[in-house]
Amino acid sequence: MASSMKSDELPVTVNDSLKRQEQPKGSAAMTKRGVYAAASYMASAVLLIMFNKAALSSYSFPCANVITLFQMFCSCSILYALRCWKIISFTVGEPHTTSNNPTTLVPLKTLVHTLPLALSYLLYMLITMEAVRGINVPMYTTLRRTTVAFTMIVEYLLTGQKHSLPVVGSVGIILLGAFLAGARDLSFDAYGYAVVFIANICTAAYLAFISRIGRSSGLSSFGLMWCNGIICTPILLFWTSFRGDLEVTMNFPLLFYPGFQVVMLLSCIMAFLINYYVFLNTILNSALTQTICGNLKDLLTIGLGWLLFGGLPFDLFNIVGQALGFLGSCFYAYCKLQGK
Repeated sequence: MASSMKSDELPVTVNDSLKRQEQPKGSAAMTKRGVYAAASYMASAVLLIMFNKAALSSYSFPCANVITLFQMFCSCSILYALRCWKIISFTVGEPHTTSNNPTTLVPLKTLVHTLPLALSYLLYMLITMEAVRGINVPMYTTLRRTTVAFTMIVEYLLTGQKHSLPVVGSVGIILLGAFLAGARDLSFDAYGYAVVFIANICTAAYLAFISRIGRSSGLSSFGLMWCNGIICTPILLFWTSFRGDLEVTMNFPLLFYPGFQVVMLLSCIMAFLINYYVFLNTILNSALTQTICGNLKDLLTIGLGWLLFGGLPFDLFNIVGQALGFLGSCFYAYCKLQGK
């Protein structure tokens, strides 16, 4: 989101969201750009879950951390190429004459400032990937809806964000729907459920850090993504090497199978897009809005996941729970569009 870009190209920098800071917290209506960011996130999120699930389940790829490593490496490569071609910039008001040396694209002081965001991002990515592996897609998306409660708590603790009664009520409806949907899950897996709830906590912290650090760092969304990649990729490379995941990957029998490579490529592309739209949506709207968008796209994800991967016997409780969760998300979207 370069500050030098035209307004009809990739969306704007973090600086654009600063205009909203004079408005009461939690009450601002969504702008057209905010709606665009939310819709784009939901579309890319559905596709990313499908491609990750295909790699981990359909092709039985054993190393979820390696997929995350590939996604980070591809993201950094794309960002560096776009920056060298002067299509994007990493900081607000960055001049085109800035060096393309990867070590000087973002000052060291800024990298240190974004360290909490990067570490929470790494945990968010790793644990979310493990959660996708350990539970069927419909129940994964159902349990992930409870992230809204964690997000409201973490957002209040870190930024002092408060929300109106209609917004709190819509979150309550979402939580009720999630618990109803999971109450009769015959494929219950305690480990899988625990991993999903840990992923929810990490997601809430990550989104709250985006909202807090994103506005104070002077970085665009692309700059925040770059910092995440520069900090997290070496850590994850060391971790996967230490655990032997890279060796397992090299010996994976389907590594050079065209179908698997296509799935991996599409997964990396979707990961890049979803990371960008997560930053954009959280900065232009709010961390809670980003979480609710994750719930709104669940209906399509659940349908596709059930058709493609199966794993969840639907019954009346599940259907009612899914419907309540979806209605709660729609009510939240209505409240935000009305500025409540």
